Amino acid sequence: MSAFIAELTRKDYRLTPAQVPPTVVETLDPAEEAELIARIKRLLVKQDATLVAHYYTSAELQELAEATGGYVSDSLDMARFGTESRSSTLVVAGVRFMGETAKILNPEKRVLMPDLNADCSLDLGCPADEFTAFCDQHPDRTVVVYANTSAAVKARSDWVATSGIALELVRYLADRGEKLIWAPDRHLGAYVQHETGVDMLLWNGACVVHEAFKADGLKQLRAEHPDARVLVHPESPLDIIAQADLVGSTTALVKAVRELPAKKFIVATDNGLFHKMKQAAPDKILLEAPIVGKGATCVSCAHCPWMAMNGLRNLARVLEYGDNEITIDEAIRKRAALPIRRLLGFAKQRQRVVLGNNDA
Repeated sequence: MSAFIAELTRKDYRLTPAQVPPTVVETLDPAEEAELIARIKRLLVKQDATLVAHYYTSAELQELAEATGGYVSDSLDMARFGTESRSSTLVVAGVRFMGETAKILNPEKRVLMPDLNADCSLDLGCPADEFTAFCDQHPDRTVVVYANTSAAVKARSDWVATSGIALELVRYLADRGEKLIWAPDRHLGAYVQHETGVDMLLWNGACVVHEAFKADGLKQLRAEHPDARVLVHPESPLDIIAQADLVGSTTALVKAVRELPAKKFIVATDNGLFHKMKQAAPDKILLEAPIVGKGATCVSCAHCPWMAMNGLRNLARVLEYGDNEITIDEAIRKRAALPIRRLLGFAKQRQRVVLGNNDA
């Protein structure tokens, strides 16, 4: 595996702590929160809009989406829901690549976001111009990019992958004799490569949330709670994944909490997912995987700072004024749609419901 990674590690595309904004969680008094929720509900009707929210957004936004006929899920499933919605406007509470994905698959709809500055460390760590230049240096390789990328990066790819179907897709491509470029998450790529043994060049990016989990801290927490099952998202480092009872996407982790007989779980993913987990299994005990230990910096403290940019205040504003609209050059949008549609066809052929069982 190291031989395949070596070329990419010459440049590190992981964000430094200085590049990550502070996590600012919106706090509202009960009166203001009630007023905002009532106003947003009125505006959603007035604007013919549907709210779709990611699992990692606040509990308030998730509950509001579901209460108003919207949806809460992972990024591609959010976009899938948008294609089924009759609303002319989609409001995406998440990070920017999610809004772009919704627009790619729903070009006829207006797509708004509470804050267009809500980025993603994986997206930011994979600049389209540098990625394109790298791919051009390896024209013999098939380009597979994770959903957590910009429209421009998707447009340069051959396939888009989600964490839930990555292993199956990579094995399929390898069976066809293809060598791969994988971007942008080095940890998810390393996990896929470790499990499949496929020849992959890995882009050297990472999620600031998942990379922060510490193996020694997790080992200690497991010792303190020997009855707990360990659930890990594959964007985490391999030494975290090695301690997992189950490795899976956000949807898979929620399902595990609901269906596994254990009463206690240690969870290594963004703590925003805990709201959905508690809804799915209110009797279960959930513990956050530790971000303390050797080399710890608490850059994100287990919650994406860009996800935290979504709040009731800016949601109300975007509905009031119609700003923060996602726009994509049409040529890029059309090219980006191809690898996404290719993924959907692959999943359908295998009778896999990829848009309901994956993460981005």
